[in-house]
Amino acid sequence: MIRSLLFVPGDSERKFQKAAATDAHGLILDLEDSVPPEGKAAARATLRRMLDSGAGGKALWVRINALDTQWALEDLVAVVPARPFGIMLPKSRSGADCGRLSNYLDALETAAGLPLGAIRILPIATELGAAMFDLASYAGASARLWGLTWGAEDLAADLGASANRAGGAYTEPFRLARSLCLYAAANAGVAAIDTICAEIEDLELLRSDSEQARRDGFAGKMAIHPSHIPVINAAFTPSEAELAWARRVVAAFAGNPGAGTLRLDGKMIDRPHLRSARHMLGLE
Repeated sequence: MIRSLLFVPGDSERKFQKAAATDAHGLILDLEDSVPPEGKAAARATLRRMLDSGAGGKALWVRINALDTQWALEDLVAVVPARPFGIMLPKSRSGADCGRLSNYLDALETAAGLPLGAIRILPIATELGAAMFDLASYAGASARLWGLTWGAEDLAADLGASANRAGGAYTEPFRLARSLCLYAAANAGVAAIDTICAEIEDLELLRSDSEQARRDGFAGKMAIHPSHIPVINAAFTPSEAELAWARRVVAAFAGNPGAGTLRLDGKMIDRPHLRSARHMLGLE
């Protein structure tokens, strides 16, 4: 299960080696914001070496440049033959962008002799104000859709906001983006992944963000610094008590397959509790 995703600049093998040594469940090798325009061609070659190294079995994602830039197709041509776990799509406007990327991947996988559909897609679905009006369109957009995540930094720039937090908490436009991403992921039947915490040294804020995200239904969280990974992993890993309760819920319904509701430890449990328990145990 992928609970933590660590960004790595696509032009830095040193930082990649450091990231590969962490307990991050996945790495996002970045060709977008962390690489200047004049460095993108060289970064593709560097990133290809990263993909070929395997990073000890971690899920390796590549954040390409946005589809409406001159670099996106060159990014894909460079990285698809190395079969990354998935492509992160920035500045996605709707499920139509997801479908367009999927079509590109169909062609490039075929050309590279890869199984069709091998590479997954993770759009950043809220970086543009316009994207907020079409989040439901991700449902059914592509069989490659693995999850949805949201972004607060680029959204702030697009809105012209001077900040996206006040007193440590996201302000209303960004809380709305977060919530709509969560709903859209549920609608599409995919994982919701929480955005980064930009405050690198504030691990208490990170812990609070992570615990709230898990509570609300996010399956994991992205990070921009290795020090964030232990905090995220701890927040998103169910405790032994939670796992024990989930097993008991599953066992109770297995022993009463026709029941819609049951009593367990003095509490009423029903089918939604079973679904949550199965999800926690990785059974669905």
